[in-house]
Amino acid sequence: MNDLLTTAVNAHGGLERWSEIKSIQVAAQITGAIWFVKGQGDYLKDIVMSVDTRKERVVTDFPGQDKRIKFEPSRIVMEKANGTLIQVRDDPEASFVGQQHETPWDDFHVAYFQGEALWTYLNTPFLYTHEGFVSEEIASIEVDGETWRRLKVTFPDNVKSHTREQISCFGPDGLLRRHDYTVDILGGATGLNYASEYRDVGGIIIPTKRRIYAYESDYKPVMDPLLVKIDMGEIKVS
Repeated sequence: MNDLLTTAVNAHGGLERWSEIKSIQVAAQITGAIWFVKGQGDYLKDIVMSVDTRKERVVTDFPGQDKRIKFEPSRIVMEKANGTLIQVRDDPEASFVGQQHETPWDDFHVAYFQGEALWTYLNTPFLYTHEGFVSEEIASIEVDGETWRRLKVTFPDNVKSHTREQISCFGPDGLLRRHDYTVDILGGATGLNYASEYRDVGGIIIPTKRRIYAYESDYKPVMDPLLVKIDMGEIKVS
């Protein structure tokens, strides 16, 4: 690991503790303008996610709806709470081909975007230590009186995320301040993902609040609209 990645991993709880964890369970509210643009409004307003730390997999339960969605990059399964199969979509990424900004999403489109996004977010920065990831420190930036060190990360082909090359910005304490990227399945739409309100959950330091905005040149945020709002309630690791 390079010096910045080592600093970030240690600040978020360290690899020794992370290696003992197989799953993160999160009760969350995910809202924001993007869901309304896609015709899904408050679809993710009340969910409980189980996020795997060893492989790319997210299981999402919808309290009171008798519905569970299992995300893996190659297959998404929708079932009832008792395991009864409702519907399956194989190769879900292919269903985004040809979509426009205003193209409405169905349940599987939401599940794919949510799955690859939240799996990345909740495994950061430990994810970057996995085989196939390439990271390098690039020029720091000054934001609100703080120096943010930046880590450019190239994802391997076998991991599905927003895009292959992403940037994570870390504050003087080593904690993630912002995650910068574009989104391939949204035609290269930009995202500045601000992380805050950290909580110690079983020795892992997790940001419980995220606010995501588009950006213009030189990573200047576009503050209206708020694209995605993520608020996490109860969190457990196991």
